[in-house]
Amino acid sequence: MTDTATPAPAPTTAAIAPPLSPAAATLKHIRYVLSENPVTAMSFAGFGIMILLGIFGPLIAPYDPLASDTAAALQPPSGAHWFGTDHLGRDILSRVIVATRLDLTISLAAVILAFVVGSVAGVLAGFHGGVTDRIIGRLVDTIMAFPLFVLAMGIVAALGNTIGNIVLATAVINIPFYVRMARAETNARREAGFVEAARLSGNGTFRILGWHVFPNILPPMMVQVSLNMGYAILNAAGLSFIGLGVRPPTPEWGIMVAEGAGYIVSGEWWIALFPGTVLMLAVFCFNLLGDGLRDIIDPRRRT
Repeated sequence: MTDTATPAPAPTTAAIAPPLSPAAATLKHIRYVLSENPVTAMSFAGFGIMILLGIFGPLIAPYDPLASDTAAALQPPSGAHWFGTDHLGRDILSRVIVATRLDLTISLAAVILAFVVGSVAGVLAGFHGGVTDRIIGRLVDTIMAFPLFVLAMGIVAALGNTIGNIVLATAVINIPFYVRMARAETNARREAGFVEAARLSGNGTFRILGWHVFPNILPPMMVQVSLNMGYAILNAAGLSFIGLGVRPPTPEWGIMVAEGAGYIVSGEWWIALFPGTVLMLAVFCFNLLGDGLRDIIDPRRRT
């Protein structure tokens, strides 16, 4: 009787998925972040709606935002005018929709300008220290010595209340936030191992700052960007409310709230309520964007 050995099963190799391209990996990471936090997804959806209204607002507005009809003045919300009409008979819904483009443009332009100038200055101050740090620090302290909204009022009053000057004034009062944050984050990383390795590999200062330091300080900066976008809209609306912002009859949320404030006592509440509500929702949306932007950009979250 002979023993027959059972043949060993052939080794099987598990199928290995091919690596994703950088673009596909980024999209997958964004989907994961949005699905993990519904509040973040809601804020991104709100921001997307504002972008669409800013682009296509004049096309989807039911009425001409500048056309007045005194016969239809001060009408409450109805089927014909969902948000009612103002003291000149202009449709408030149309004006709110069209104003999205202007307010969003002012906010984005001011924050981008403040982010670029402030982050560059802060990174240079934190990386080099010494005289560079002291000079930049004194300039930031000078700006912060003034009440920021009062400083914005002074800049606009001195230069004129044009949209460009409103953007400049809003950017100037936001620059110190980025300088201080970028300086602190860079100062904490300038002696890190990856910086020393990049320096020993022959990389110059600007390449180290641009390719190694700046990507690592970007996640906390994104939180500040989202907060400043809401603050920029409030600043522009506040300047318009006191008469130093965008000039009437241009549709702008701050102007609309200012025009409706005088009619609240007489019972025409809708003139100020709807623009004010949209302004509040926009700022709320920007405040929620920060955590999502940080999670998307942070390289440590890309696992």
